[in-house]
Amino acid sequence: MIARSMRALVAAAAMLFVTGAGAQEVKHYRFAYDQPKITGYGILGDIFAEKLKALSKGTMLIDQYPGAQLGQEPQVLQLVKAGDIEFCISSSANAATLSPQAGVMSMHFLFRSEDHLIKAMADPAVASAVKAMISDTVQGAHVIALATLGLRNMYSKREIKKVDDMKGLKVRVQATPTEDTMFPAYGAQIVHMPFGSVYTSLQTGVVDVAENGVNVYLANKHYEVAPVLSMTEHEANNSLVWISDKLWNSLTPEQQGWVQAAADEVNRTQPAKAIELEHQSQVKLKAIGVKIVPDVDKSGFIAIANPYLDKLAKDLGPHAEKIKDLIRAIN
Repeated sequence: MIARSMRALVAAAAMLFVTGAGAQEVKHYRFAYDQPKITGYGILGDIFAEKLKALSKGTMLIDQYPGAQLGQEPQVLQLVKAGDIEFCISSSANAATLSPQAGVMSMHFLFRSEDHLIKAMADPAVASAVKAMISDTVQGAHVIALATLGLRNMYSKREIKKVDDMKGLKVRVQATPTEDTMFPAYGAQIVHMPFGSVYTSLQTGVVDVAENGVNVYLANKHYEVAPVLSMTEHEANNSLVWISDKLWNSLTPEQQGWVQAAADEVNRTQPAKAIELEHQSQVKLKAIGVKIVPDVDKSGFIAIANPYLDKLAKDLGPHAEKIKDLIRAIN
């Protein structure tokens, strides 16, 4: 009886050894972003992680690091380039710190509506053009997907109902040539600072106005210090998903295929989900008493911005011009 039990245990151990030797090693990868998990960045991270886990049969697992746990976007981009972090999300504006032509994605009134934005971000030709731009201009990392957090709006302690209301106001902007051109054109003064400093700067009056997506405004509680949200919808809150070349080059062709297929799923499905989150966030903000100004007269902003679309894209470079033309052609 004992001998038979021992033989059964030995056989079971041998079977486990064979199974373990044949099984693919499970690996974990860091995926960093600077917004809370409850934002559209979290939606993106979940789509990517779930799809990659399914395709790889559980051998490639994503560990998400939201809320700037591994650093603000410009710093994280450098860490991805160096291969110290495997994946990250950056705004297109912060991508412009590596590839200035990425500033095209921040051009004002390039996107005509939320519906236009969803279609543009999910369009394979637009994604392909952005990937080619990064491939030609950045070393150490490349882009595998596009996403969005919706359209950006201005928030302050006061209403902004028309372009004249911008005159003399200090506005925190993303550090891109696009922003540095457009906000002064509206009559405002620009202030650059990391996203993590925006709350205190609004609170203390270092800046009068900030601008971002509705859900970002809600999730980071910026309404506490800037309780008026003016729906200017002046530009898109677009994002790029990056992978380090160090990781990419270490993967087998099959694994690379899984990663890109998971990224394609993000490209295809995240934009619509992010816009829905924007709408839900607006309902929550109204419920807690935030003043939302829906009837902004955009005509003055658009009249100033339109002549800059072609000029800024041309100044940025040929990739930017191509991306601008592709986006504008989408109906």
